[in-house]
Amino acid sequence: MTPAVPLPRSLLTLPAEVGDLMDHTPESAYAHLRDTHPAWFLTPPGDDAISIMRWPMTEGQVIYRDQWWILLQDPVVFPDGQHGRYLRMVSPHEEPGVAVLPLLGGDVVLIEHFRHATRAWHWEIPRGGATAGLAHADNAAKEMREEIGTTATGFIDLGTVHPDTGILADAVQLYAARIDTVGELERAEGIRRARTVPFAEAEKMALTGEITDAFTITALFRARQAGLCEEGLVA
Repeated sequence: MTPAVPLPRSLLTLPAEVGDLMDHTPESAYAHLRDTHPAWFLTPPGDDAISIMRWPMTEGQVIYRDQWWILLQDPVVFPDGQHGRYLRMVSPHEEPGVAVLPLLGGDVVLIEHFRHATRAWHWEIPRGGATAGLAHADNAAKEMREEIGTTATGFIDLGTVHPDTGILADAVQLYAARIDTVGELERAEGIRRARTVPFAEAEKMALTGEITDAFTITALFRARQAGLCEEGLVA
Protein backbone atom coordinates (compact mmCIF):
# COMPACT_ATOMS: atom_id res chain seq x y z
CA MET A 1 0.00 0.00 0.00
CA THR A 2 1.35 3.40 -0.96
CA PRO A 3 1.59 5.74 2.06
CA ALA A 4 -0.40 8.95 2.00
CA VAL A 5 1.52 12.03 0.93
CA PRO A 6 0.79 15.02 3.20
CA LEU A 7 -0.47 18.17 1.53
CA PRO A 8 1.77 21.26 1.63
CA ARG A 9 1.45 23.05 4.96
CA SER A 10 0.32 26.29 3.30
CA LEU A 11 -2.85 24.51 2.14
CA LEU A 12 -3.58 23.29 5.65
CA THR A 13 -3.36 26.65 7.37
CA LEU A 14 -5.83 28.85 5.53
CA PRO A 15 -7.84 31.42 7.50
CA ALA A 16 -10.56 29.85 9.63
CA GLU A 17 -13.14 32.19 8.11
CA VAL A 18 -12.59 30.62 4.68
CA GLY A 19 -13.42 27.16 5.99
CA ASP A 20 -11.61 23.85 6.16
CA LEU A 21 -12.52 22.48 2.73
CA MET A 22 -9.44 21.64 0.71
CA ASP A 23 -10.77 23.26 -2.47
CA HIS A 24 -9.99 26.66 -0.95
CA THR A 25 -6.72 27.75 -2.49
CA PRO A 26 -4.06 30.16 -1.17
CA GLU A 27 -5.37 32.63 -3.77
CA SER A 28 -8.93 32.54 -2.43
CA ALA A 29 -7.62 32.95 1.13
CA TYR A 30 -5.69 36.03 -0.04
CA ALA A 31 -8.84 37.49 -1.64
CA HIS A 32 -10.70 36.91 1.62
CA LEU A 33 -8.06 38.84 3.56
CA ARG A 34 -8.37 41.74 1.11
CA ASP A 35 -12.08 41.88 1.89
CA THR A 36 -11.75 41.56 5.67
CA HIS A 37 -8.51 43.53 6.26
CA PRO A 38 -8.42 46.24 3.57
CA ALA A 39 -5.94 48.39 5.53
CA TRP A 40 -3.27 45.73 4.95
CA PHE A 41 -3.42 46.39 1.21
CA LEU A 42 -3.57 50.19 1.01
CA THR A 43 -1.05 52.23 -0.98
CA PRO A 44 -0.23 55.68 0.45
CA PRO A 45 -1.03 58.68 -1.77
CA GLY A 46 1.70 60.26 -3.85
CA ASP A 47 4.30 59.03 -6.29
CA ASP A 48 7.03 56.40 -5.99
CA ALA A 49 5.26 53.98 -3.63
CA ILE A 50 5.21 50.25 -4.44
CA SER A 51 1.54 49.45 -5.05
CA ILE A 52 -0.32 46.15 -4.83
CA MET A 53 -2.07 44.96 -7.98
CA ARG A 54 -5.77 44.17 -7.66
CA TRP A 55 -7.81 41.28 -9.01
CA PRO A 56 -8.72 40.51 -11.81
CA MET A 57 -5.30 41.68 -13.05
CA THR A 58 -3.59 39.17 -10.77
CA GLU A 59 -3.93 37.83 -7.25
CA GLY A 60 -1.62 37.12 -4.36
CA GLN A 61 -1.34 34.12 -2.11
CA VAL A 62 -1.50 33.18 1.57
CA ILE A 63 1.66 31.07 1.77
CA TYR A 64 1.29 30.17 5.44
CA ARG A 65 -0.83 31.05 8.45
CA ASP A 66 -0.87 30.14 12.14
CA GLN A 67 -2.04 31.86 15.33
CA TRP A 68 0.93 34.26 15.29
CA TRP A 69 1.81 35.05 11.66
CA ILE A 70 0.45 35.23 8.14
CA LEU A 71 2.95 34.98 5.27
CA LEU A 72 1.67 36.78 2.17
CA GLN A 73 2.95 36.88 -1.39
CA ASP A 74 1.76 40.17 -2.89
CA PRO A 75 1.69 41.04 -6.61
CA VAL A 76 3.25 44.50 -6.80
CA VAL A 77 3.94 47.32 -9.23
CA PHE A 78 7.24 49.16 -8.76
CA PRO A 79 7.58 52.92 -9.33
CA ASP A 80 9.10 52.30 -12.78
CA GLY A 81 6.06 50.26 -13.83
CA GLN A 82 7.69 46.85 -13.55
CA HIS A 83 5.65 44.02 -12.02
CA GLY A 84 6.90 41.62 -9.37
CA ARG A 85 6.05 39.74 -6.20
CA TYR A 86 7.01 40.48 -2.61
CA LEU A 87 6.79 38.39 0.55
CA ARG A 88 5.71 39.95 3.84
CA MET A 89 4.60 38.75 7.25
CA VAL A 90 1.68 40.29 9.12
CA SER A 91 0.19 39.43 12.49
CA PRO A 92 -3.49 38.46 12.77
CA HIS A 93 -3.58 40.29 16.13
CA GLU A 94 -4.36 43.99 16.37
CA GLU A 95 -2.26 44.47 19.50
CA PRO A 96 1.48 45.00 18.89
CA GLY A 97 4.12 42.86 20.50
CA VAL A 98 6.16 44.33 23.36
CA ALA A 99 9.81 44.47 24.45
CA VAL A 100 10.83 45.67 27.90
CA LEU A 101 14.16 47.06 29.17
CA PRO A 102 14.36 46.04 32.88
CA LEU A 103 16.09 48.60 35.12
CA LEU A 104 17.33 47.33 38.48
CA GLY A 105 18.61 50.36 40.37
CA GLY A 106 21.13 51.92 37.98
CA ASP A 107 21.70 48.65 36.10
CA VAL A 108 20.18 46.84 33.14
CA VAL A 109 18.98 43.23 33.34
CA LEU A 110 19.75 41.15 30.25
CA ILE A 111 18.70 37.57 29.56
CA GLU A 112 20.59 35.01 27.51
CA HIS A 113 17.97 33.58 25.18
CA PHE A 114 18.36 30.82 22.61
CA ARG A 115 16.71 31.77 19.32
CA HIS A 116 15.69 29.11 16.84
CA ALA A 117 15.88 31.40 13.80
CA THR A 118 19.59 32.08 14.25
CA ARG A 119 20.37 28.80 16.07
CA ALA A 120 22.36 30.83 18.58
CA TRP A 121 22.30 32.39 22.04
CA HIS A 122 21.59 36.14 22.29
CA TRP A 123 21.80 38.70 25.08
CA GLU A 124 18.52 40.57 24.95
CA ILE A 125 15.64 42.06 26.91
CA PRO A 126 12.30 40.33 27.63
CA ARG A 127 9.85 40.46 24.77
CA GLY A 128 6.89 38.63 23.29
CA GLY A 129 3.71 38.72 21.29
CA ALA A 130 0.62 40.49 22.55
CA THR A 131 -2.31 38.85 24.27
CA ALA A 132 -5.60 39.95 22.75
CA GLY A 133 -7.60 42.29 24.96
CA LEU A 134 -4.67 43.44 27.11
CA ALA A 135 -3.38 47.02 27.07
CA HIS A 136 0.23 47.52 25.91
CA ALA A 137 1.58 48.03 29.43
CA ASP A 138 -0.32 44.97 30.66
CA ASN A 139 1.29 42.89 27.93
CA ALA A 140 4.66 44.27 29.01
CA ALA A 141 3.94 43.29 32.63
CA LYS A 142 2.97 39.79 31.47
CA GLU A 143 6.31 39.34 29.68
CA MET A 144 8.22 40.46 32.77
CA ARG A 145 6.40 37.93 34.94
CA GLU A 146 6.85 35.11 32.45
CA GLU A 147 10.45 35.62 31.37
CA ILE A 148 12.23 36.92 34.49
CA GLY A 149 9.69 36.23 37.23
CA THR A 150 9.25 39.77 38.50
CA THR A 151 6.72 42.57 38.79
CA ALA A 152 7.58 46.06 37.60
CA THR A 153 7.10 49.01 39.91
CA GLY A 154 6.67 51.37 36.95
CA PHE A 155 6.75 51.45 33.15
CA ILE A 156 8.21 54.13 30.86
CA ASP A 157 6.97 54.26 27.27
CA LEU A 158 9.87 54.23 24.79
CA GLY A 159 7.74 54.32 21.64
CA THR A 160 7.45 51.85 18.80
CA VAL A 161 9.95 50.19 16.51
CA HIS A 162 9.64 48.27 13.23
CA PRO A 163 12.15 45.41 13.68
CA ASP A 164 12.51 44.49 9.98
CA THR A 165 10.75 46.68 7.42
CA GLY A 166 11.97 44.41 4.62
CA ILE A 167 9.50 41.64 5.48
CA LEU A 168 7.67 42.33 8.77
CA ALA A 169 4.61 44.58 8.65
CA ASP A 170 4.18 44.83 12.41
CA ALA A 171 5.53 47.30 14.95
CA VAL A 172 6.61 46.46 18.51
CA GLN A 173 5.96 48.67 21.55
CA LEU A 174 9.06 49.39 23.66
CA TYR A 175 9.10 50.03 27.40
CA ALA A 176 11.57 50.48 30.21
CA ALA A 177 10.49 49.01 33.55
CA ARG A 178 11.76 49.60 37.06
CA ILE A 179 12.10 46.35 39.02
CA ASP A 180 13.35 45.38 42.48
CA THR A 181 14.50 41.82 41.82
CA VAL A 182 14.95 39.09 39.23
CA GLY A 183 12.97 35.93 39.89
CA GLU A 184 12.68 32.55 38.19
CA LEU A 185 13.60 32.50 34.50
CA GLU A 186 11.39 30.95 31.82
CA ARG A 187 13.80 28.12 31.02
CA ALA A 188 11.22 26.23 28.95
CA GLU A 189 11.46 29.06 26.40
CA GLY A 190 15.24 28.77 26.08
CA ILE A 191 16.33 31.36 28.67
CA ARG A 192 19.36 29.99 30.54
CA ARG A 193 20.57 32.92 32.65
CA ALA A 194 20.17 36.59 33.50
CA ARG A 195 22.92 39.16 33.81
CA THR A 196 22.78 42.52 35.56
CA VAL A 197 25.20 45.10 34.17
CA PRO A 198 25.67 48.87 34.47
CA PHE A 199 23.83 50.84 31.79
CA ALA A 200 27.10 51.97 30.19
CA GLU A 201 28.35 48.38 30.02
CA ALA A 202 25.16 47.29 28.24
CA GLU A 203 25.71 50.07 25.72
CA LYS A 204 29.31 48.89 25.24
CA MET A 205 28.04 45.34 24.63
CA ALA A 206 25.80 46.74 21.90
CA LEU A 207 28.63 48.79 20.42
CA THR A 208 31.07 45.85 20.28
CA GLY A 209 28.53 43.36 18.91
CA GLU A 210 28.08 41.29 22.05
CA ILE A 211 24.45 42.44 21.88
CA THR A 212 23.02 42.15 18.36
CA ASP A 213 19.29 42.06 19.18
CA ALA A 214 17.63 45.07 17.52
CA PHE A 215 14.98 45.52 20.25
CA THR A 216 17.62 45.68 22.96
CA ILE A 217 19.84 48.11 21.05
CA THR A 218 16.91 50.40 20.27
CA ALA A 219 15.61 50.31 23.84
CA LEU A 220 19.06 51.21 25.21
CA PHE A 221 19.35 54.12 22.79
CA ARG A 222 15.90 55.49 23.58
CA ALA A 223 16.38 55.05 27.32
CA ARG A 224 19.65 57.01 27.05
CA GLN A 225 17.87 59.77 25.12
CA ALA A 226 15.11 59.83 27.75
CA GLY A 227 17.67 60.29 30.51
CA LEU A 228 16.83 56.98 32.21
CA CYS A 229 20.52 56.12 32.58
CA GLU A 230 21.24 59.25 34.62
CA GLU A 231 21.90 59.05 38.34
CA GLY A 232 18.72 59.15 40.38
CA LEU A 233 16.34 58.53 37.48
CA VAL A 234 16.61 54.77 37.19
CA ALA A 235 15.77 53.90 40.79
